[in-house]
Amino acid sequence: MTFGERAIRYYRTLDSNWSVPDGVEILRAYDSEQVLRLVTRFFRRYFDDSSPRVGVFGINPGRFGAGRTGVAFTDPIRLEEELGIENDLSKKPELSSIFLYEVIDAFGGPGRFFGSFFITAVSPLGFLKNGKNFNYYDDPELLRAVEPHIVENLREQIAFGLTRRVAVCLGKGKNLDHFQRMNSEHRLFDRIEALGHPRWIMQYRRPHKRHFLNQYLECLKEAAEELENI
Repeated sequence: MTFGERAIRYYRTLDSNWSVPDGVEILRAYDSEQVLRLVTRFFRRYFDDSSPRVGVFGINPGRFGAGRTGVAFTDPIRLEEELGIENDLSKKPELSSIFLYEVIDAFGGPGRFFGSFFITAVSPLGFLKNGKNFNYYDDPELLRAVEPHIVENLREQIAFGLTRRVAVCLGKGKNLDHFQRMNSEHRLFDRIEALGHPRWIMQYRRPHKRHFLNQYLECLKEAAEELENI
């Protein structure tokens, strides 16, 4: 079975019935057959082989990116224009997606990039509170409730064919802190490299975007080298 077929099977069977605190809503993108069709096309186009990949982990899906398309850090515009996957979703841009696809283009384009990397999130499900994106670590009660699911799903995604030598974390704050703690407790990866989160870059450091893009390229190229001797 290819990397892509393992991923498709995972998303088609992903359990979204997690118990969460009152006031928190789960983004259940993968309960939608429309989203699963888009996910299937994506993985069959870019992951139709058994080569290992480096895992790149964001926080959790947001309502304008993976929460709509099912593809991490990919809004409907990038899904169609960059990946060639037509869709009838509302073409609303998402800041993180804009930056990350600039990185992907600079790396050599989607074919080359996804030949080395699998983009996902520490939590495969996203959350909303008061109608806005809510991170898995934003509330201690939510974190306690979902962490066992997160660890289980990290292991399942590693089984797609991720190298354990290195993982890349998008976000140098709380996402990195909790990812490193879980990694230490459960021995998932040998090491974790960290980069500034795309949304933080676009929202607060946009004048220095080129600097961060170069940081991404340097880190990702070094991470990709880990695949050469596997």
